[in-house]
Amino acid sequence: MRFLKLSSHFLTAAYDGHLRAFNLSRNTVLDSPLHNAPITSFTLLPSYPSSSTEDTYTVLTASQDLTAQLSQITLPGVNNTPSSKALATLHLHTAPVSSIATDSKGKQVLTSSWDGLIGLWDTSIPASDEVPEPEATSTSADRKKRRKIQKDAETETKPKRKAPLNVPKSHVGRVSKVVWTSDQAALSCGFDSTVRTWDVENGVCTQTITAPEKPFLDITATSNGQSALAVSTDRTMTMYDLHIQNLSAATASFLHPATPSCVTVHPSASSSSSSNSIFASTPGNSNQVVTGAYDSVVRVWDVRSTKEAVALFKAFNNNDTSGNAGAKKILSVDWYRDIVLVGGEGGLDVWNVQGGGDSVSGQEQLVKRSS
Repeated sequence: MRFLKLSSHFLTAAYDGHLRAFNLSRNTVLDSPLHNAPITSFTLLPSYPSSSTEDTYTVLTASQDLTAQLSQITLPGVNNTPSSKALATLHLHTAPVSSIATDSKGKQVLTSSWDGLIGLWDTSIPASDEVPEPEATSTSADRKKRRKIQKDAETETKPKRKAPLNVPKSHVGRVSKVVWTSDQAALSCGFDSTVRTWDVENGVCTQTITAPEKPFLDITATSNGQSALAVSTDRTMTMYDLHIQNLSAATASFLHPATPSCVTVHPSASSSSSSNSIFASTPGNSNQVVTGAYDSVVRVWDVRSTKEAVALFKAFNNNDTSGNAGAKKILSVDWYRDIVLVGGEGGLDVWNVQGGGDSVSGQEQLVKRSS
């Protein structure tokens, strides 16, 4: 599950391939089946609203169906009803697409995939397909039926099939995440136990940090853009100095009792266009970061202290009669002002995280579930 917070709605994308919008009472107001396989990542173009209707947005999704997609959604408003429409599909990858991210101008997009590739795309909608439909082996009857279906669909608007602008290559295993660090540079991590920086314009890997036996699941840049925070299946979050290429690049390690699956920095600390956050900076502590883990626990860290989290809370409803509430994995976290949103096997949870200031003392952090 992924999510974003708009002025009056939450957006989520889930493993059933649906994008959903909820109002602040958490009632579903939009349910759009965008993919026929789990959605792994999504974001909004920062140039929203995308039309004259203020409740219309362009959303980018990545999926295990091997594609990414640009879609237009309209949320309920005074003069409109909720709707969605696929605008274009992105075709490159031969394995599940693990993440998608847009630059700050909404002009270019990066995708990452389990096939080890990163794709660079623009966000324009072509007049015709840039990638042809795949040829399928079929009988004469099947071909006749297909021609009839295609003829019936001629009056319908089909999403255009887009090709990438460039395919940066360097990873030798699954790429878990790619994020922009500026409009010309990016950061990625993968199951090949590497963190890599990229010159996006030239499609060149500019730096590789190798961390043996650390398959990475998620990554984000620190406030100054000089370091990266990456979470791994070895139950750690590690900070890396992006100016050092060997093992000494690891400057701090934050231990978790269960695998941390996701990480996000405080919105005031965002130095780039994250794949799941499009909010303007807000006042706060640029040294704070949030992780979500497979033990259902969200932890708030101060990156200046590796001793322990300054605050933690257990997400989702623990009144589960099966007794398995603690086993509900957190798959995504996002941070908006004093609100931390948690998505995963337990659904969507919303928490207020207040205080903290510029202290590393956990006594100054107030955390409570949002009503």
